[in-house]
Amino acid sequence: MKTDDLMAGLPGEALVRRGIADLQAGRRTAAGCLVSIARTRLRRAGLLGGVPSPLPAEPERELYRMLCQQGGDAYPRYNALLRELVSFEQALDHRTG
Repeated sequence: MKTDDLMAGLPGEALVRRGIADLQAGRRTAAGCLVSIARTRLRRAGLLGGVPSPLPAEPERELYRMLCQQGGDAYPRYNALLRELVSFEQALDHRTG
């Protein structure tokens, strides 16, 4: 199955696509951190082919720091992003399993 087809319609698809594009461009973003958190599953599914190494060593901490810098309460936003990522991973596993 092609990469585009593999991700099409999955929950969190836009966020993961944005994160992959950010990492490919060398940008440090929240979406890029999320993709880094899921790097093992995404590589196994063949979704990180064009992403250069190394990825952030501690993407969870980097993500939380970014959210704190944006102001407001970072904790609920952090958890919401992780839940979206988990939904994507579970749907991807179901599709590829």
